[in-house]
Amino acid sequence: METIKHSKIPVNGINMHVAEIPGDGPPVLFLHGFPELWYSWRHQMFYLSALGYRTIAPDLRGFGDTDAPPSAAEYTAFHVVGDLVGLLDALGLKQVFLVGHDWGANVAWNLCLLRPDRIKALVNTSVVFSPRNPVRKPIESMRAMFGNDYYICRFQQPGEAEEELARVDTAQVIKKFLTSRNPGLLCVPKEVGFGGKPNSKITLPSWLSEDDVNYYATKFNRTGFTGGLNYYRAIDLNWELMAPWTGVQIKVPVKFIVGDLDLTYNTPGVKDFIHKGGFVKHVPFLQEVVIMEGVAHFINQEKPHEVSEHIYDFIKKF
Repeated sequence: METIKHSKIPVNGINMHVAEIPGDGPPVLFLHGFPELWYSWRHQMFYLSALGYRTIAPDLRGFGDTDAPPSAAEYTAFHVVGDLVGLLDALGLKQVFLVGHDWGANVAWNLCLLRPDRIKALVNTSVVFSPRNPVRKPIESMRAMFGNDYYICRFQQPGEAEEELARVDTAQVIKKFLTSRNPGLLCVPKEVGFGGKPNSKITLPSWLSEDDVNYYATKFNRTGFTGGLNYYRAIDLNWELMAPWTGVQIKVPVKFIVGDLDLTYNTPGVKDFIHKGGFVKHVPFLQEVVIMEGVAHFINQEKPHEVSEHIYDFIKKF
């Protein structure tokens, strides 16, 4: 880990923490999800760095050692993409290879939508591109399709999820999220709460150590979860602001990777969208789709070597 250089870079009105392994080769920018940090990409950073690439992984706005504006209105695609364009400018990078997971995948789609000139190619994992529905807001659609207990709907009320998560040790929360292998809809009734049972024993898989859990827990103990939850709370505002981009395609080369046990892949409608032509219609330069068998949501940590190889096999073409 001592090869990783850490810095704070002023971008777009905030200070962004960036982890980087310097290199003379092409730059690769990694975007993490929730509840995660730059640290989620440690394996891929080492792998690609050993092949000569310059690897860069920020804590996104609201996470870890990056500033966390308090209002959910400051977490739109324009804010977060603005942060990343500012980061590339500060680092003197005209173009990068882009890799995303979970919320980082959403951010990656938006970065490619708004600034395709800055991206050589994209490897996205877990979260498929979601074209804007011009007639109904996303949260309204989710409530209608999945009910009020659907986790994204439950995240909407400021303070509510935070209060439930605070009832349980932060390390336990991280373990619960990262080790979940239930591919079904994530619905959490209020009487159950996001923390679940505070003393339930969670056995860690081979790919996740207590040290890993403690790294995340230490950061989230300091920051809380509000920054990450604000991405969910900005979904409808984002929908309003993105109206001018309705129907715009993703025009960069793309490889998409997802596990067959990922709850996102098993969300109703997603498999048909991926495999029956919807995905490639909206992402016309989609070159590869990889479905990894027996793999759940946190794919880049569960299968670090395989995901690293998939990334390299794609970006080495360019």
